[in-house]
Amino acid sequence: MIEILGKIDADLMVFLNGFHNSYFDDVMYLTSEKWVWVPVYTAILIATIMKFGINRRMLTVVGIFTLTIVLADTTCAAYLRPIFCRPRPSQPDSGISMLIHVVNGYRGGHYGMPSCHSANSFALAALTMIIFKSRKLTTFIYTWAVIHTYSRIYLGVHYPGDILVGGLVGTAIAFAVCSMARLCMGAAAESRPSPSYVIMYTGAVVFAILLIAPAFDLRHTLIAWLG
Repeated sequence: MIEILGKIDADLMVFLNGFHNSYFDDVMYLTSEKWVWVPVYTAILIATIMKFGINRRMLTVVGIFTLTIVLADTTCAAYLRPIFCRPRPSQPDSGISMLIHVVNGYRGGHYGMPSCHSANSFALAALTMIIFKSRKLTTFIYTWAVIHTYSRIYLGVHYPGDILVGGLVGTAIAFAVCSMARLCMGAAAESRPSPSYVIMYTGAVVFAILLIAPAFDLRHTLIAWLG
């Protein structure tokens, strides 16, 4: 059964990784960069302050975000990857590396199951949904999570299965941390309306920059500035 699932995952990887061109090579390479999304993370912090004010509850929410991301990333990188020991599709010992499109020679580390990008992205999306309770923001942040994690498949460094497992891990941790926080804090107090537009507008601007960057040959400039 595991061998069958592995073959399906590999076949799906080759299929999804096969849609590429020079324009999207640049877009997806930048999309995968963690520092590109700092404005969105900052917007989430600003929206949290606008929603709760500067007080103990706001600090608790920021703590929930921080703890969840740390747990999601550590669980995948330090505990689950050594158990699965599954080479990334771009690695020579994956069995399909010759069929994988690699961008700018980037192959990631050796093991990739589960995806830390996926765990962190979907943990952040789940927390945003739970805390801000905005349907439009939820749609936006999950769209971002899907695009962000698909970039890892496009770059050839994660199987779809890596993304799926990472997303489930991140989501489970987000709900677990929120549930524990509610038990410790008791009933939630009233808060201000969710300023979801701050996050969505910031994300839209970042997406726009990513889409126009290749046209103006800004990729190398952005990468140098970020790194």
